[in-house]
Amino acid sequence: METRQVDVLILGGGVAGMTAAVYAARAGLRVTLLEENACGGLVNWTRVVENMPSYISIPGMELADRMAEQVAALGVDVEEAACIEEISLAAGDKTVVADDVRYEARAVIAATGRRPVLLDCAGDCCQVHYCAICDGSAYKGRHVLVVGGGNSGFDEALALLDTGVARVTLIEAQDRFFAAAAAQRALAAREGAVMYTSTRVTQLHGTDALESVTLTRADGSEQQLPCDGIFVFMGQEPSTQLFRGQLELDAQGYIVTDGLMATSVPGVFAAGDVRPKRYRQITTALSDGTVAALEAERYIRRTAG
Repeated sequence: METRQVDVLILGGGVAGMTAAVYAARAGLRVTLLEENACGGLVNWTRVVENMPSYISIPGMELADRMAEQVAALGVDVEEAACIEEISLAAGDKTVVADDVRYEARAVIAATGRRPVLLDCAGDCCQVHYCAICDGSAYKGRHVLVVGGGNSGFDEALALLDTGVARVTLIEAQDRFFAAAAAQRALAAREGAVMYTSTRVTQLHGTDALESVTLTRADGSEQQLPCDGIFVFMGQEPSTQLFRGQLELDAQGYIVTDGLMATSVPGVFAAGDVRPKRYRQITTALSDGTVAALEAERYIRRTAG
């Protein structure tokens, strides 16, 4: 097995991870970033970003691509579609095995972010999606179901209609919607939009492709609704399975850190949505990644010898 020695190993290539890579590389450290999918994280799923300083408006994928270009220009070794097989974060050098390569790092930054909460009855249905910008174009002129009554659900329902989807039925399991009032009004005003509260998807139907779903109301009544696809926006949960038994996690599974992004293990830091925080924005991820990289550099310099 090949062994590679690095100063900083970053796990996760979202905004926090790429920001950490920029700062660590500019500090002259040897940096490797491992990302299980494509760099950009949830920003790739954002149709338009309008709260990023210096950009009045920019597509999420374009913002992620620009960040990735900067990371690459700084000489960071970026491994996308990386499959992590083993991890050991004990005091001293930390080791991670991914794709038959053993990485030995002096410091590690965990920036694995969050992942969508899955629809529990979805099984392996190929017509269940978690990103409208990624998969919505295939449903032009068709009927889709959107699951989730928060801001994401309403925003993505509007985006689906904008891409040419003929009809959107949005459902929320609770007895009210949680999206901003403006988003609720905007969707209610759109032709082809229907919204239900106190409703859950309990069964999918179809032979070779999705044909319909069973919707169950809070009172126990059921409705079979024809639809061509399902887009799920029920919230997110931390991607921290790798770190169970390695780092201290809170009751919700987030990595516990102090204000300087340090975890329960010396030399291991966490940044972005993977840690507990009140505000989860691109700008707060940038801040976390900055602090984590600067603290990792400080740790490495202090323990050198």
